[in-house]
Amino acid sequence: MKFSIVISTYNRLHLLRRAIDSALKQTIPCEVVVADDCSSEETEKYVRSLGDAVVYHRNQVNQGHAVTVNAGVEKASGDWIKFLDDDDYLDVHCIEKMSQAIALCPDAVICSCIAAQVDMEEKEISRTPTFGPGLAFYIPQADIHYGMLLELIPFGTPVQVACRRDAFLKTGGWDSKLNTNCDDIDSWIRIAQFGHGIFINQCLAYRTIWPGAYNQKFSFIQRLNTNILMKEKIYSLVNQKHHNHLPEMEDIKNYLKLHWTIVAFRRKDLQSCFALLSASAFSFNNWRFLINVVYSRQSKMYHSHIQKKILLDK
Repeated sequence: MKFSIVISTYNRLHLLRRAIDSALKQTIPCEVVVADDCSSEETEKYVRSLGDAVVYHRNQVNQGHAVTVNAGVEKASGDWIKFLDDDDYLDVHCIEKMSQAIALCPDAVICSCIAAQVDMEEKEISRTPTFGPGLAFYIPQADIHYGMLLELIPFGTPVQVACRRDAFLKTGGWDSKLNTNCDDIDSWIRIAQFGHGIFINQCLAYRTIWPGAYNQKFSFIQRLNTNILMKEKIYSLVNQKHHNHLPEMEDIKNYLKLHWTIVAFRRKDLQSCFALLSASAFSFNNWRFLINVVYSRQSKMYHSHIQKKILLDK
């Protein structure tokens, strides 16, 4: 099994250096690919100075995040792709730990881990929660989309995720028509059609939270609309075995409206809060759905339909 770490970048050399350094310091050998969306000459000069340690691709014109990621994967030669944005970085054991888990589940096509959210000084702000049993486990393909729909399966952001290259290519790669708030999630949805999903309950990745991050550019209303679009895509792929206990799509939409209204309120964005406010906020069923599915993710009603099989015990 060979891993390629694909780092997408655009005019953030001060952060890119750290991302590349974390990739080159992995405890097992792996290919490092830098996909550059036509940054300034300084970026190209720096990456080329690293010589054969890094495979370098540069777009001739600026084409956006999704196109750049796709170009990086095309350049890669590994069986598995580890995604990495230029403002994030990896634990030195990331590829080693992922390789160990994947070796125990050869039919897997996607793997995720816990990530720490850090500020610009690399001080930890928060951490994604542990999920499921053991140090590493897998969920069969037939259960993945049902779990994603009800937010019981958190693949997460690119810094957390790796996927099998052949599965990525079967999907056609990241959709350049989508914005950077959902092009990754859309990809996970489609990749998950081709095999099992692995989750590692260990922090192997670091995501930088800062004003310049791509995801900070979108309003709450944009995020709601994106969220609904992704749920509709997932809904169409839920395995037949789950259809008897599947919520109505309209109920899921109303729950999402309620969720983002609450998020806007917590962030003290009252303008967005009022814009999002609708009859969904006054529905008892929507509040119950919110509590059962999101805030009390231990709900037996939903979890009992998803199989989790331990690969590595604690």
